[in-house]
Amino acid sequence: MAEMVNVAVDAMGGDNAPLEIVKGAIEAINEDKRVKVFLVGKENAISAELKKYTFDEAQVEIIHAEEVIETAEPPVMAIRRKKDSSIVKSMNMVKEGICDALVSAGSTGAVLVGGQVIVGRIKGVERPPLAPLIPTEKGVSLLLDCGANVDARPSHLVQFAKMGSVYMESVMGVKNPKVGIVNIGAEEEKGNALVKETFPLLKNCPEINFIGSVEARDIPAGVADVVVSEAFVGNVILKMYEGVGASLIKKVKSGMMSSLRSKIGAFLVKPALKATLKGFSTEEYGGAPLLGLNGLVVKTHGSSKSVEIKNSILQCIAFKEQNINEKIKEKIILED
Repeated sequence: MAEMVNVAVDAMGGDNAPLEIVKGAIEAINEDKRVKVFLVGKENAISAELKKYTFDEAQVEIIHAEEVIETAEPPVMAIRRKKDSSIVKSMNMVKEGICDALVSAGSTGAVLVGGQVIVGRIKGVERPPLAPLIPTEKGVSLLLDCGANVDARPSHLVQFAKMGSVYMESVMGVKNPKVGIVNIGAEEEKGNALVKETFPLLKNCPEINFIGSVEARDIPAGVADVVVSEAFVGNVILKMYEGVGASLIKKVKSGMMSSLRSKIGAFLVKPALKATLKGFSTEEYGGAPLLGLNGLVVKTHGSSKSVEIKNSILQCIAFKEQNINEKIKEKIILED
């Protein structure tokens, strides 16, 4: 019998907590018997939501936390002062080995700070990156960093490439994943100082399959499996990706309802179109893991609905079963 994967879920984090968080957790355990969720937050609020569902009670446990870290709070101060918050309690459960992973839609700053201060970095990892999966024509690519390290150094980006390669190969099953660095042109001599300095380091790194520079327009085509950048650029790419995707879906729906003929056509293509558009929804791929920590921390959108919470919990199973942290340790140790 497969070993259970224990996931701490910040039940109070995000715009739709605890309603969508609890719903997503129940959907996850009802879909996969290998996972147990620890819902961390205000017990009365969580219990009230659980009454709406039918589930195996052995797969759910409530951990009471009286405090909530709000998005606008300074993250370092909040982590230090709010020891009884859902985020801090969840982080400590990962640190102590009670849980294998944490999923939170709460304050990004608090999750990033808590991940490094409480859970801690793997020895040798300089900066843990946030690494979301983004949809492409060929499937998905891993974008890192998308929000954790705005002022990254070349050595950080090299580690991002190594960790991203481990994740794509072990979790997503991509053999010898192609790694590209985000640039304003394909030529090696182009780019800002960070890209110019990082390029030769990636080019001469034998542990990755480096294909060179990748322009933003090439990312949706799936040119690279691992897309490397510092967090400022990565976050802009991710937000633009999400915004353009949402706008295109609205335009398609509006066009299909513009006339009787288009409505008939929409009815005929609806099943195929629905399946296609679903593949380009970022929520279908779960949250962004903060790679390089001693335990798995997954950050989801603050506006997450149940489907993203469910998928974020389920992605923790593959992370544990494939021993991602051990493989990252091996990659990082090789550079010493």
